[in-house]
Formats: sequence, structure tokens, C-alpha cells
Amino acid sequence: MSVLNVAMLGSGELGRKLGKKGDSRDIESFVHKESGEDGIRVLSLLRPLKHPDSIRPLLSVLGVAKAGLLEISELNPAVGEAMVAFGCSGISDGFAIISPNQGEWIDPDQVEMMLQQAGLGGWRIKQGEIDEHEIREGLFRIQDGLSEDSGSQEEADLILPVDQHFNVKGVGLVAIGYVQSGRVSKHDEVEVLPAGDIGVVRSLQVMDDDVELASAGDRVGLALRNLREQSLHRGCMICMPGSGAMEKHESTIFDLSVAPFQKKSLEIGDVVHASSDMQFVVGRVSAVEGSSHTVNWDSPLWIRSDGTSRVQIVQLDAVPMRIMGVAEEIRAMGD
Repeated sequence: MSVLNVAMLGSGELGRKLGKKGDSRDIESFVHKESGEDGIRVLSLLRPLKHPDSIRPLLSVLGVAKAGLLEISELNPAVGEAMVAFGCSGISDGFAIISPNQGEWIDPDQVEMMLQQAGLGGWRIKQGEIDEHEIREGLFRIQDGLSEDSGSQEEADLILPVDQHFNVKGVGLVAIGYVQSGRVSKHDEVEVLPAGDIGVVRSLQVMDDDVELASAGDRVGLALRNLREQSLHRGCMICMPGSGAMEKHESTIFDLSVAPFQKKSLEIGDVVHASSDMQFVVGRVSAVEGSSHTVNWDSPLWIRSDGTSRVQIVQLDAVPMRIMGVAEEIRAMGD
């Protein structure tokens, strides 16, 4: 089963046109499945709720998505911030759907200019009546273009950030999240970070189907045994024991690649958040020297050891642009 996770910022009506409504918490999902020559292919549309009031659900969705959909009903600071968030997340393929409020008009040339400035020059602009079949086919073409990289992602170390967990009668402790890299199989031993506890995968479900194996891109539910429920929380990581896939950061030095449209600079003493792999960790800037910044975290930030972590730096009280930029050349204090 081939799954493309799509970050969708738009109306619930658009989501229902494109897929069947699924879970809804702080993120609403819509799923479309098709059978083809190469088996079942799936579009998983993830719609963060509460934006622009809350930015965390949007950043969580962008952390797992490989394509984007942005429905534009008016041009305002929230739309600009959303474009920057997509660009800083490295989502280079997607659709901007111009759907103005009744009686209003949006200049497509202005939308195109904003997309270019946000680093989304490869996105396509759609206007007029929405053709859901055309949009879905366009997303499947994006999926086909990404398929060449899927093999290397599956061969990498297992990294599975957890976004939900609960107890199910007759099943036991269940952890749910998106496999960011690697694969996990039934009966595997897994380690939960930061607790360091070891559990065993009792069973797996992907898209409500029982499976023997889940791999990069899948949203999976793992039934786990021999594990304390206290070791699970939103943003904890499931890895293979002893793999060293994640590196613990109490303090981090990084070069800040400043976000488009961002006019504010970070200063010593500023409170910031780091968003990466479902984590949303608060810290305080302790040093600034040119583009180099040092942040001390209130709780550890876990960074992928292979250097592939994409970390967005956010300042919640910054107006109108909360995204400060992307952390690059990341290293733990003392390295």
C-alpha cells in the first residue's frame, strides 16, 4: 500500500470532495483509496484545525507531509504564514487553490508572487470550479515522483514519533503515529525515547487493516506489550533498541536560515519553540553571534543522528509571522 500524506489547509468542504472523512482531533483527516496495477494507492489529507489561532497542529502536519494543498479565500497574514510554513518544511510540490469569498476577487499574479517568495515556486495554481479528480490525479503524480526515494527511506533507521496513545480492551496499550523512516514489523522489539523503555510489537494496523509490516509514510497503530503506559506521550519516539537513530539535545547550536517575510531577529533571552518530528519543545536563546544561535531547552530535543531532521524555530508572540526560520548545521552544545 502506497500512501501520500498531504498537508491541507482549507475548508472541510474541500476535504470531503477529495476523500472520506476520518479522525478529527486537532487534526482532521480525509482518505482516498484507489486500486491500480501496482496495488492500492492512498491519499491521506491532513487538515490542521485552529490555525491561525494555534500553529502547532499545522507544524505537526507539515512534519509528516510530502505534498501540500492550500485553499485561499482571501489574502491575509495567515495565508502568508501558511505559505512560509510549507516552504520552511521543504514541501516543494502542491496546489494553491484560489477560492475567493463570495463577491470578492483574488489576483492570481499576486498569489504566484507570494508562492515564489515563500519558496513554493513549483506549486500549481488552480482557479474556478474545483475538479476533485484533477486534484487527486495531480497528487498521485507527485506520489509517483517521490517513489524513487521511498526505498532509501525504508532502509533507514526506524523513527516513529507518537502523536496518540491509549488502552484498548482486549488489545492493550496502543501507540499511533507516522513512520518517518525505516520499517517496523510484528514481534519486533522497540525502544521508546526518552524513557528508554523496551516493548514488543504485538500487532500492527495501517488504514484500519491488520498488517505484518509498516514502513515510511504509513500511519500505523502499534499494539505494544511489556511497556509502561507512562513511557508514552505525544512527541516521544519509537526506534529500534540501540540503533542510535536519535540524538539527545539539552542545548543546541544552529545557524538560523531566516524565514521569508520575517523582519524580527532573535535576541538573547527570547523564548522560542522548536518543531520537529511531532515535538514542540520550548527553550530560551542564550547566545547569538551572526546567524549562529544557541538555545537551552526546557526538556530535551531529539534530533535525528543522520542529520535529516528539519527543525523549524517558532516564536509564538511574534506578529504577524511566528515562524522565525529553519535551524541548519545543528549540533549539540559541547560537540
